[in-house]
This record gives sequence, structure tokens and C-alpha cells, in this order.
Amino acid sequence: MEPILDVKNLTMDFGGIRALDHLSLQIKPGEIVALIGPNGAGKTTFFNCITGIYKPTKGDLLLNPPGKKTKKLNGLKPNKVTEQGLARTFQNIRLFPNMTVLENVMIGRHCRTKSKIFGAIFRDPRTKKEEKEIVEQSLEILKKINLDKMADEYAKNLPYGAQRRLEIARALATEPIVLLLDEPAAGMNPQETQELDELITKIRDEGLAILLIEHDMKLVMNISDHIFVVDYGKKIAEGSPEEIGKNPDVIKAYLGEDI
Repeated sequence: MEPILDVKNLTMDFGGIRALDHLSLQIKPGEIVALIGPNGAGKTTFFNCITGIYKPTKGDLLLNPPGKKTKKLNGLKPNKVTEQGLARTFQNIRLFPNMTVLENVMIGRHCRTKSKIFGAIFRDPRTKKEEKEIVEQSLEILKKINLDKMADEYAKNLPYGAQRRLEIARALATEPIVLLLDEPAAGMNPQETQELDELITKIRDEGLAILLIEHDMKLVMNISDHIFVVDYGKKIAEGSPEEIGKNPDVIKAYLGEDI
């Protein structure tokens, strides 16, 4: 099966520091892929490169939408990357705290709307119809992640785990073909982590490809189909959860040579 996202020899230099060193990674449709490694290994830099925040020094970022031509993401700005079908969450929650839960999700629909300034000013029937559809679609997403009953709450009033799920909902509202999750379980208690496990698996089962950065190894091992391990910007291992759990290079990177 052709990978839906194919990253080839991605390299990122910051002055004299090489944060990513010819890193290659593939994700297939309907697959959960985890990118793991010690702190400072280059994982978030990888996300920033493929989502247009950083311009890579070298390498190719290729997206293969089902039934469409391959698209090269190199050089695209973040909003254009999102339009192509990549959506992400962030390690630190980035919601609009003084907007409602529903409004936060509706913002995610912006990249798919067709109404222009004229419609917003004069409120023509087409614009009103589209706005109604945005509300309905956003409520449907909130229902999927069990936040529909909190639709009118301000985002800042949600419990921490619910705020994490709301970020995922906003990303889903962009209609991605690949969902990028940057440490979604960070700061969660065991119950919240279990709910997140079930949510990510549910999203994958609906056919969406997911790339996950996470330090909670129990979560990673439970839900991942394939795992890539990086250290100092280089890939040191890849394989199934079972293979990664027994890999001596992975154990050394996490626990040290003596262990």
C-alpha cells in the first residue's frame, strides 16, 4: 500500500546544529504511527518541518491523497499545509480560552469555507447556508468526542483532559487525511489517558492516518501500528511495538548504556 505521507531524508539545520539528520518516515492510510525518542531528539522539530512552521534544509515531504496526484509540501505555509490535509495539535494547549467549545471547533472549519468578505457583509443565502452547515458539522464532531453537552461552555472552563480532546476536535474540523498529535497525553491522569486511547483508536478505525509524538509508553505500545525511534535527530530504529520494546538501541537511548 502506498504511504499517504512519505517523508524522505528530512534534514533541518539551525546554524551549526543539525536537529534532524536525513530522517525518513512513512505513514499508510488508517495507520497509527508513533514517533518517539528522548527529550531533545528532534520530534517536535519534525512536526514543525512537515507542517510548514520550519523550512527544511533538505529532504522531500510528499503527500499522497487518495485518488489524487502526489503533492509536495516543501515550502508551503502552515495554512496551505492544512488545506492539503495535514492537521496538528500542539504540546502546549492552544485553544481560544474566551470562546465557546463550539466556536473553537468552528474555527477549524475556516480552511474549508467558500464564502468571501462580500457574503459576510451582506449575509446572502449562500453564506447563511454555509454557516448553518458549519455549526452542524462542528456539533457532530463534538458529539464524536463526547463534548457536545459542553458546546456553549467557554474553553477555559473545561477540565484539562477535555481541553486536550477539544484541540483534537478542532484539528478534525479541518477534514485532515493525516492527523498529527504532539504529546496529547501530557499532563493527563490515568482515566483521561484511557479516554484518549479510546478516542485515538476510534479516529483511526474511521480511516484516518495518525502520527503521534508521545512520552507515555504504555499509550504508545497500546495503540501504535508502527513506531519510529529518533535520537539526536537520527532514526535509530523502527518496527512494531513488540520489536521496539526489545530493541537494544532503543533501550540504550532511553535508559543509558550501563542499563
